[in-house]
Amino acid sequence: MAHIDYYFSTLSPYAYLVGDRLDEIAKRHAVSITYKPFDIISGFTRTGGVPVPERHPSRVDYRAQELPRQARKLGIKLNMKPAHWPTNAAPSSYAIIAAQNAGGGDLAALVDALHAACWAEEKNIAEDAVIKDCLQRAGFDPALADRGLLAGAETYASNLEQAVADGVFGSPFFIVDSGQKFWGQDRLDDLDAHLAGDL
Repeated sequence: MAHIDYYFSTLSPYAYLVGDRLDEIAKRHAVSITYKPFDIISGFTRTGGVPVPERHPSRVDYRAQELPRQARKLGIKLNMKPAHWPTNAAPSSYAIIAAQNAGGGDLAALVDALHAACWAEEKNIAEDAVIKDCLQRAGFDPALADRGLLAGAETYASNLEQAVADGVFGSPFFIVDSGQKFWGQDRLDDLDAHLAGDL
């Protein structure tokens, strides 16, 4: 069975735009996914990227046009100035890691719920109540948010190190065990074609 390592940040609007499409691709091709939330700001520092506030105005302006365009194409609600962004991505990332370890729920739905909470619902994904609600809606025990924090922190840190070692420099980033890498939600069609053997 083929496998995808999915690197992303819970603060990434581009990862939010992935929605359920990665999960659909994986099911279509009987591919497994390991969800690897990582510290995108530290990732930028390590790989030559720049946080949004420090980017050249031309890049910021383009982002302000491109994100709403892509959201409209996908029929997804997107608030370009969410009330709680940026926030601490670690607690939501720890919850994803704990849920992945525990199993029993819909991990893709959890990731999507956390992204939507930030980018469409004006919620702070660093808050315990928001994280527990997303866990419950995705079929997980909300108490996972309170357990395994040390393991979550260790995995979150190791995801960053592995991301840098694997050549990851943004979010979302998909690496197939074939060695092929795909950066961005707009490369999901290419990922799909690769898994089909067409690319």
